[in-house]
Amino acid sequence: MNKLLYGVAYYDEYMPYERLQEDIKMMKAAGINVVRIAESTWSTLEPQEGIFHFHHIDRVLAAMEAADIKVIIGTPTYAVPTWMVKAHPDVLAITPQGQNKYGPRQNMDITNPTYLYYSERVIRKLMEHVKDHPSVIGYQVDNETKHYNACGPNVQHRFIKYLKTKFDNIEDLNKAYGFDYWSNRINDWNDFPDVTATINGSLSSEFARFQRSLVTEFLGWQAEIIREYKRDEQFITHNFDFAWRGHSYGIQTDVNHFDAARSLDIAGVDIYHPSQEELTGREISFGGDVARSMKRDNYFVIETEAQAFAGWVPFPGQLKLQAFSHLASGANMVAYWHWHSLHNAIETYWKGLLSHDFQPNPAYEEAKIIGKAFDRLSSKLINLKKQNKVAVLFSNESLTALNSFSGFNEGLEYNTVLRRMYDALYNLNVPCDFIDPSSETIEDYSLILVPALYSAPDSLLNRLNAYVENGGNIVYGLRSGFTDDNVKVRASKQPGIIEKACGISYSQFVSAKNITLKDYTYQIDSTETNVQTIIELLTPETAKVLARYDHPYWGEYAAITQNQYGTGTATYIGCLPGADLMEAILKPILSNAGVWDKDQELHFPLITKSGMNQEGKKLHYYFNYSMESHSFEYPYGSGTELLSELTIPANAHILLEPWGIRIIEEN
Repeated sequence: MNKLLYGVAYYDEYMPYERLQEDIKMMKAAGINVVRIAESTWSTLEPQEGIFHFHHIDRVLAAMEAADIKVIIGTPTYAVPTWMVKAHPDVLAITPQGQNKYGPRQNMDITNPTYLYYSERVIRKLMEHVKDHPSVIGYQVDNETKHYNACGPNVQHRFIKYLKTKFDNIEDLNKAYGFDYWSNRINDWNDFPDVTATINGSLSSEFARFQRSLVTEFLGWQAEIIREYKRDEQFITHNFDFAWRGHSYGIQTDVNHFDAARSLDIAGVDIYHPSQEELTGREISFGGDVARSMKRDNYFVIETEAQAFAGWVPFPGQLKLQAFSHLASGANMVAYWHWHSLHNAIETYWKGLLSHDFQPNPAYEEAKIIGKAFDRLSSKLINLKKQNKVAVLFSNESLTALNSFSGFNEGLEYNTVLRRMYDALYNLNVPCDFIDPSSETIEDYSLILVPALYSAPDSLLNRLNAYVENGGNIVYGLRSGFTDDNVKVRASKQPGIIEKACGISYSQFVSAKNITLKDYTYQIDSTETNVQTIIELLTPETAKVLARYDHPYWGEYAAITQNQYGTGTATYIGCLPGADLMEAILKPILSNAGVWDKDQELHFPLITKSGMNQEGKKLHYYFNYSMESHSFEYPYGSGTELLSELTIPANAHILLEPWGIRIIEEN
C-alpha cells in the first residue's frame, strides 16, 4: 500500500431519497478515499432465488470511479434473504435455546449445505460482476463472522467425526474427559449424546474449540472462492470483532483470530469504545495490537465509530485523536460505520458520520481535517513498523475453559485478567505484541505476560519453562497451568509444570473478600492493594516472596513471588490485583527485563507510541487522553512535528492541549 485509506461504509440501498452525487461531493470534501459496500444487502442483490440485480452496486461503482474513490466489496453472506428461509427453514441455526427465527442478522448455520450452496452462488455471481472494475481494490469476506452458537444435528455429527480424529478410541476419550463422572461414560460412538447440556467442562471446551474451527473453515472457504476471481493487486480481508462489554473489550470467545486470519491478505478489525469523558484509547490500542499481531503486519480498521450513541458523540478534537491513535498502532485504514445514520430498524441510533438530516455537523467537519492530514502525510504515516520487546500470550482454550468455571471462581473471567495486565502496559506506555500457543516467535521477546493460562498442553508449559531457563522473563497470572489441554486438572503440584520455573506450589485457593497485601516494597498505599475474586495460597520453595496476604489466617502465604530459574525470571501473581496495583507490580519487572526506557517516564493520560516509517525514520506519536492540558519534555533527537510542520529541537518542552496530538518525525 502506498496511501492511507480513510473511509466509510456506504449503503445506497438504505437511502430515503436520491442523494448519491451529494454524498460523493461531501465525501470528497472530507478526504474520504474508500467506501465499503454490499456486505449487508443480499436481499437487494438477489431479491428472489436465482434472480440477481446489481443496480445499487453498479451505480455506486460508477459514481465512485468518476470521483476517484476506491471500493471494497463485501460478500453479503452474514444476513440471509427471506426467500431462502421460506424455502429452506433449516438454514436457521439450532442453538441451545432452540432454532433461530428470521429477523436478526447472523441467525444461520454456517455449516448448513443449503446455506453454503446459496452463499457460493451469490459470491460467484458478485465476483463475476465486479472483479474487473478498476475502482475495486479488495474484498471483505462476510462480516464479524462467528459460529453463532450453532449446535444442531449437522454440527454435532461433524463434532463426533472431529473427536474420532483426535482420539484413537473411545476409551481414550472417556479417560481424557473424565466421563465416568455422573455416568457420562460413552461406550459406543453411536451413543454420543447431545452436547448442549453437558456438565463436563472438557467436553464443552472442546466443542467450543471445534465451533471456532468452523469459523476458520468458513472464512477460508470464502477466501478461496474469491481468489479464483480477484486480480493480483486486490486484497482479501475480514472485519474481526472483539468480546463485548458495552464496547470492544477482549479476546473474542467465538473465533480464533490468528487461525482465521491465515486465509486473509490483510487483517481487519472493528473497534468500538466509549468517548467523551470516558475516552482512554485503551480499546483502540488493544484492538490494534491484536490486529497487528494476527499477521505480524499492518492492518485495517474496517469499522469504528463516528458518532454512534448519545454517550459516544465525540468532544471536539476526539475524532481526530481517535483516528491518529489507530495509525500509531499500525493501521493503514480507518473507516467509520457508517457514512449516514439510518432512519429505521434496530441500528437507527447507531449514528454515522452524518446525522439523520445528512447535513454537515461537528463530527463531519472534524473528519475533513483528518482526511486532509491523512492525504498530506500518507507517505510519512503509512506502513508503520514496530519491534516490540514485550508480548502478551493469550489462549482461546484458556478463555473458554476458565470462563466455564467462573461461577466456582467468584466470577473470575479470562478477559478480566488479560485486560488488567494489558491496561497496565498501556498506562505505562510499554508497547507490546500478542502471541498465542501456535506462535513461533515466543523466544523473540524479553518479557512475556501470561494471563490465566488455565488450559495448556505440557509441551507449551515446558516451552515456557525453557524460555525462562534460557534468559527470558515471564509474568504469570493466577490459574495458570491448572489444567491440561483437555481441561483435566493436573494431579500434581500447582501451578502444573510451571511450578518448576516459578519455584512455588499451592493446593488451596479461597475467596478474596476484603483482602489486601502486606510485606511488599511496591510504591503504593496499602489501601490500594485490594485483590479481587479469588486468591491462591502460594508456598515458596525456591522463589522470593514479593508480597503476602494481609489476613489473620492466610497471611503466612505468598501472594506474589519471583524465582530465578536458569538465567531468567518467573514472576507469579496468585491473585487479581486492581489496576494501580498491577502497574506497581509490573514496574520493577519491566525495569529488570530491560524494557524501561524514555517513554516510560510518561504515564496515562499522556500516551506515546512509536515505530519506523517506510522512509526509514522514527516516528513518535504523543496523545493527551484528558480534558486538561499536559506538558512533557520530548526526549529524542530533533525532528519535525508533522501536523504543524514545526521544527522540534531535542529536549523540547511540549504542551499538549486537551485531546491533543503531536507526531514527531526524527531527522
